[in-house]
Amino acid sequence: MSTKNIVFSAIQPSNNLTIGNYIGAIKQWINIQDSYKCIYCIADLHAITSNNYSNLKVLSLNTLALYLACGVSPDINIICLQSEIVEHSQLHWILSCYINWNTLKYMTQFKNSYMKYNYLSNKITVGLFTYPILMASDILLYQTNYVPVGYDQKQHLEFSRKVARNFNKKYGNIFTIPQPIIAKIGKITSLLNPMRKMSKSDSNNNNYISLLDEPELVIKKINNAITDSDNPPIIKYDLKNKPGISNLLNILSVLTNTSIINLENDLNNINYTQLKKIVASEINNILFKIQKKYYSIRNKEKYLNNILISGNKKAKTIARNTLNRVYKVINIK
Repeated sequence: MSTKNIVFSAIQPSNNLTIGNYIGAIKQWINIQDSYKCIYCIADLHAITSNNYSNLKVLSLNTLALYLACGVSPDINIICLQSEIVEHSQLHWILSCYINWNTLKYMTQFKNSYMKYNYLSNKITVGLFTYPILMASDILLYQTNYVPVGYDQKQHLEFSRKVARNFNKKYGNIFTIPQPIIAKIGKITSLLNPMRKMSKSDSNNNNYISLLDEPELVIKKINNAITDSDNPPIIKYDLKNKPGISNLLNILSVLTNTSIINLENDLNNINYTQLKKIVASEINNILFKIQKKYYSIRNKEKYLNNILISGNKKAKTIARNTLNRVYKVINIK
């Protein structure tokens, strides 16, 4: 009897999930959940890396309810809460003793934050610096075979692979070397600044579509989305010269299961206002279904907590087994 390969993925519960999270991650989770043994984590420890949230428990349950509302099944997947599985933090510390400072300082996320705060050290936490080690621990704990990633996340996965290879070289075959599952879609970007990734932690909520946005707000945000000044308007996928239009086409392509090429042909004779109307309508069709289920289950906290209790128990069993192997080879046990 063959066993399914393990997939691990996680999202921070730092705010309501966006249409970018749905397209870039959760929709892919749903597509693969029958084919793999999937562990989908709510990464609440990561959420406090740069933000001190006082209501993480509420945000975590919101995130869980949105997972379920989007179609992630608690019956066939392990859904867990990162902070409830202490092995994440324990492996994080052990691995941090095997990774040098010079490696971490070149990680893109840290460099970007370092520049953002104008090199003011009091604005940059140690947690932000060691964030990649915790992410590697998340992945390696579960002997993960595959990690769904976007093109912008490949560096973090490659870091995890390097950590696993180096540890294995020293101690034997302890960790599975994870492979990427790269989504075959373009990056969903900020509505007002399409050169940046859409982020739920953006200080300007007009840059993203929340999965809980009302229809009128979705229309308003899409209507305000940056396009370009081509006259006559040209509906064409061109990331360099038409990033705003390309972003809208990416969203529309995934939501309608239509290729970019076919969209370009079908929308050849319309203007940008008409394109935005179509995109907003498709988003609202999806959000109507998600929100209907979300609001039907969000107040059932016992049900949600039971899902986490069950998922945490299953995840902990796998994580503890891996950590015990690590303890054994470094002579803690």
